[in-house]
Amino acid sequence: MKVFSSVYTFDYSWEEVSSANWRKYCPWNDKSTHVISVDTLSRDVDPATGILRTERLITCNQSAPAWVVSLLSGAKISHVYETSYVSPADKRVTMCSTNLTWSNILRVRETVTYQPDLTASSPGHERTRFTQDAKITALCGGWQKVKTKIEEASIERFSENARRGREGFEAVLEMSRRVFGEEKEREQMK
Repeated sequence: MKVFSSVYTFDYSWEEVSSANWRKYCPWNDKSTHVISVDTLSRDVDPATGILRTERLITCNQSAPAWVVSLLSGAKISHVYETSYVSPADKRVTMCSTNLTWSNILRVRETVTYQPDLTASSPGHERTRFTQDAKITALCGGWQKVKTKIEEASIERFSENARRGREGFEAVLEMSRRVFGEEKEREQMK
């Protein structure tokens, strides 16, 4: 098993980040062109806690190295199952995802959280802490050398994709702030 961990602070409030999160894979994000579709499977609010729980299926063009794709059947499309929890009371978004494609050979479990970064924020300038953890496990039996190579290639690719994902989400946050700011100005002028 290989582990990837990352912490990053977005220069946006939790409210901005948590709402822009639903637009993460929109055309404003030129770093996520591999995402074909995001389908919401279910969405409900727990009446006791106020937590919004959403299940989504994310369909992507495969980004695994060519040698891994050829070794593991040549599938060009992959699917990821994501469950997210938004707690307005705690100001916390938690997203848990797992791969469905090749899950009998390679298991990827990712957990992402967004919450206010109280140490980096000041009045009128709120920031949001992003934490990302992933566990990648190759399940190819007794072939330790192949297993290690697949895990190493997967963690390297995951790290590259995580960096590009943050860059793309920054673009979505910037565009959201601009567009919604312009809309707010128009509303105030009425």
